[in-house]
Formats: sequence, C-alpha cells, structure tokens
Amino acid sequence: MSGGLLVAGTTSDAGKSVVTAGICRWLARQGVKVAPFKAQNMSLNSFVTREGAEIGRAQAMQAQACRIEPTALMNPVLLKPGGEQSSQVVLLGRPVGEMSARGYHGGRQQRLLGTVLDCLAELRRTYDAVICEGAGSPAEINLRRTDIVNMGIARGARLPVLVVGDIDRGGVFASFFGTLALLAPEDQELVAGFLVNKFRGDVSLLEPGLDMLRDLTGRRAYGVLPFRHGLGIDEEDGLRVSLRGAVRESAVAPPVGEDVLRVAVCAIPLMSNFTDVDALAAEPGVVVRFVDRPEELADADLVIVPGTRGTVRALEWLRARGLADALVRRAARQRPVLGICGGFQILGEHIEDEVESRAGAVPGLGLLPVRVRFAREKTLARPAGRALGEPVEGYEIHHGVASVEGGDPFLDGCRSGQTWGTHWHGSLESDRFRRAFLREVAAAAGRRFVPAPDTSFAALREEQLDRLGDLIEQHADTDALWRLIESGAPQGLPFIPPGAPA
Repeated sequence: MSGGLLVAGTTSDAGKSVVTAGICRWLARQGVKVAPFKAQNMSLNSFVTREGAEIGRAQAMQAQACRIEPTALMNPVLLKPGGEQSSQVVLLGRPVGEMSARGYHGGRQQRLLGTVLDCLAELRRTYDAVICEGAGSPAEINLRRTDIVNMGIARGARLPVLVVGDIDRGGVFASFFGTLALLAPEDQELVAGFLVNKFRGDVSLLEPGLDMLRDLTGRRAYGVLPFRHGLGIDEEDGLRVSLRGAVRESAVAPPVGEDVLRVAVCAIPLMSNFTDVDALAAEPGVVVRFVDRPEELADADLVIVPGTRGTVRALEWLRARGLADALVRRAARQRPVLGICGGFQILGEHIEDEVESRAGAVPGLGLLPVRVRFAREKTLARPAGRALGEPVEGYEIHHGVASVEGGDPFLDGCRSGQTWGTHWHGSLESDRFRRAFLREVAAAAGRRFVPAPDTSFAALREEQLDRLGDLIEQHADTDALWRLIESGAPQGLPFIPPGAPA
C-alpha cells in the first residue's frame, strides 16, 4: 500500500477541505502521484466525473489540485440533504434512495464501511499517496459506532490522523485537547498531531501554547497556517447561505468598461451547486450577491435562480417571500433572468413531481415555455456544444426532464426574451461563452460594461490551488508531514492524561 493521511478537524469548517487540497497540490508539485479521498460527504455541491458518476465538488477540486481526473472512488458515499431529516444517498456515483438520518446511522452507514475501505485500498494501490478528508469532528462520540469517515476509516486503513483547528474562532487549544480526550484509546493511537489554521498575528506568541499542548498530549503541531482571504473554493454547504437568509457579496476588481454589472442570486432553500456563479464573481466589474428579499432585485442587472435539491419547496419559498412576483414583473420588463437546473424548472409553466417532493402537478412561474416531469432515474451527464456563437461545456445533475415547447434554443433549455433557462451547471466557466452572455446581459440592462478580454477561470482556479500549496509548503513542517504520510499510522504515542492539569 502507498502512503496515506487523514485530515480531520475539531469542527466543521475548520478548513479540512482546503488543507487537504493544499497538501495534495504540494505533493503533486514534488512529483508525487497523489489522490484525494473522502469516504462520506454531505453536500449539495456536486460534480459529474467523465464516467458519469456524481461526487462532491470538493473532491473534484482536490483531484484538480492533484492534477488528475476525479473518479467515484474518491468520494464513494455522497449524501444530498432534502431537508433537515432526510438525504439522498449516492453510492459510487449513483443514487440508491432517500433515507432518514436515523435510518442511515441506524445501520446502513456501518454496512458501507467495507465499500469505502475497498475504494480507499484501490486508490492506494494506484497512487503513491492518498490524502483523506474527514467530516465534521472525529469526536462526535454519539456517531462513533457507525462512523465510516473519520476514525472508522482511519482505524480500518491504519491511517495517521492530522487534526486541523480553526484558531480564528477562538478556543483552539481546548478544541485540540478535547477532541483527543473524547476519543477511545485505540483511536487516540492514530492521532499524530495538530495543524493550526487561520492564524492572525505573531506566531512566536503562539509557540508557548503549542509546547504546552505537546506536553499535555504527547503530540506535536505540524504547522501554523496564516489566515488568507479567498481560499474557500468549492464550499460544500449552500444551506448556510440559504437558510440563514444572509447576503453574501463577492469582492470585485475594477471594471474594464465604465459600469459594473450587478448579479443577484436568489438564496433559495436547499440551494445546490451555487458554485455556478463563481466564474461570474471572478470577472472584473461583476458584483455577485446572494439575496432573499424582493427589493434586493431592484438594482440587479441579472437575477439568477440557482439549482436546488427541492424544486417545489424553493418555488413555494419564492412565492411566500414575494420574490416570485418580482421575477414575473422583471421578465415582463425584459430584464435578464437566468434559471439553472432547478431554477430553470421553476421558471417553466408546469411541474409534475411524484419523485422529489411528491407534490404532483404544480404550476411554475410561466416565464419559459417549458413543462417539467420528474423521473426516478437521475440524469448525470457532461454535455458540450455551442451557444451565443461560442463553445461551452457543462455538467447535468437532475431528476426533472424538461419538455421545451417554444422560445429560442439555449444549451439544453431555451430563451424567451431576456429570460434564459438551462440544466447545464458549470457553463459559465467556459470563458468565451461567459463573455458573450455578459455582453447580452449588459446590453439588455443598458450598462456600459465590457467583459475583460483575458479572464481565464481555469487559470484563476490553478492560481488559487497553487496558493493552497504555497500555504502548506511555507507554513507546515513538510519534512515531518511527508515522513508521517510515508510511514503510516503512528505507534505507541502516549495517551492523553486523564483530565486537564490544575
């Protein structure tokens, strides 16, 4: 077997995904043949591999950091929430059914341990190193019996564990100590040490605490990563944006033309693949914000209704908030609206859903001549073609089957006036197509906006991944980190003392 490492975290959002990607990019730059792995991912941001398998976008991003193609082996179990109580279970890239949290943790999850260990073993036979990402915290002791993504996978594959803590939240030393203290002795043996993330200030002021932590736990710190803006690429959880009703606005570089272009994204419930708008936010002069009130659409040059795991629920939410009426008024005034995947379905005339919501026949907003019927079989595809005279690629993940009954062709959907709809995720990452689309939007909005002629989203993504690699290379003890990856699970580390010292 090749070398391996599990990157765990004291909490969700401690930085496991970006640290894993950073280690992957650092290793790839050293000529190491490396792959990412996450046994179980809960996310509404997913991606379709070339073989037609659905995996978490974070693992696709980490594969890009490794400079390899993503495969289903890298994320064998994907959970796509359909609400607070249930999720769609995607196994090896294909949906296998809906399941409640109690049903999943009550038996199904543990039965998947053999599957995920087999996938990890296959990757380790192929690559020099496999960098695994945990989920949440390994100290969720209520879920340890059925765990297949943190210490369950570490113990099953004998992986060393690096625990990442977000010091920007405060309490990182207590989090490190408490995480280790709550683990069973057999799990404690696998924890090699800690990595401090998002530190602001003078590292020398932190060093006495790191020395004390080593004395208390017998485990060292493998580095202190400084806080850096803009590293949260391909985030896993759109629920935080949609459910808290927060407005998230992108930073914006100065425009090439005289005007900026304002894009409002409706923060609908169960929002999926909101990463579709990242390419817009990367354009100089384009401001992207997530909104949840109708008045916030007033000054927008483009409104996007994004994908969702709950099309009918999102439609009801838009109506209840007054956003549906605002969209109808906007379309009537020929002001640009773009619907993507579930958002495209919402903009149609009619939805027949006996699969996702089981709501039956539901009228859509009637802005596009489209009728949608939900099929039990999920469409997973990587289409390519031309639109607005430019080449474009994307990926499809949907149960809804659209019957287009008019309008002008647009990708797999249609256009009616200044209202556009498509199932294609990721189309805006095609640079020439994105620029052509923005020119159409600017003309319709009456803005003197000019797309930058040389913005390459792929190049910007590579720069961002290199920044993650730089973070590891410059601020982690890479010699010690490589020895840990190469040697495997640590042996004979002292257990944590029983209780904190006086």
